[in-house]
Amino acid sequence: MYAEAKTQLQTLRDLLRFAVSRFNDAGLFFGHGSASAYDEAVYLILHTLHLPLDQLDPFLDARLTTAEREQVLNIIERRTVEKLPAAYLTKEAWLGDFNFYVDERVIIPRSFIAELLRDQLAPWIEEPDDIHSALDLCTGSGCLAILLAHAFPNAAIDAADISTEALSVAQKNVRNYNLEDRINIIQSNLFAGLSGQRYDLVISNPPYVSAVSMAGLPGEYRHEPHNALASGEDGLEATRVILENAAKYLNDRGLLIVEIGHNRETLERAFPHTPFTWLETSAGDEFVFLLKRNQLPR
Repeated sequence: MYAEAKTQLQTLRDLLRFAVSRFNDAGLFFGHGSASAYDEAVYLILHTLHLPLDQLDPFLDARLTTAEREQVLNIIERRTVEKLPAAYLTKEAWLGDFNFYVDERVIIPRSFIAELLRDQLAPWIEEPDDIHSALDLCTGSGCLAILLAHAFPNAAIDAADISTEALSVAQKNVRNYNLEDRINIIQSNLFAGLSGQRYDLVISNPPYVSAVSMAGLPGEYRHEPHNALASGEDGLEATRVILENAAKYLNDRGLLIVEIGHNRETLERAFPHTPFTWLETSAGDEFVFLLKRNQLPR
């Protein structure tokens, strides 16, 4: 089929139709940035052809060179056959207006915390300039640490992760944003490597997928690092450690903000006396919680 496409498909419109057909036929899963086969096909084709990602219509009827057609068909085939997420094919992922280098050493950036940082965590933080120290725990690609640096310009930021491979990617992204003087990359198993540190703000998007959910993940997610997703039987293994230790790493008026996926009910059952504040995101108020230092379990 792909050999035939190389000789018969001529325009970007032809290739877009072909890509959507192949993606739908393969039953691909779209959970890493695109919402549909069409959106993903548009992104992959425009990226491969080095065209603006927000300008499709002017190029729809443009004819491709032989080399361009082969490049586009190759990436369509890899997405279809290997079920590689688009971000790993393009080595790029976006959070809002920020783009990051990614590869299979890191989970693909996606976090509701990114939405909250656009407004500098208002109203919970009244004076962003008063945030002088912050921690991004389980930083992965470093994406949230970089958003922290932009949201809180006076903050020195630690970006910690257990994976040295992930931290290599984070370091690359920190360099790309010229933030080496503000973001400190640290290898640490949660708080274990941060002895003596205190922060005004700690954010974390830790592993939170339960064992049952891990067993049913679509193929695309299986390309991501296992330890960036799995968190014990109920998905709360990492979150428990964070809750039980965070007070030691927060200043007196410090805040802890953690993303936990679909685990709100499980978490509230496990910590019935902890007064979680659930923050409103584009998907609702059950994915990210906030706690002040004096509200943390003792």
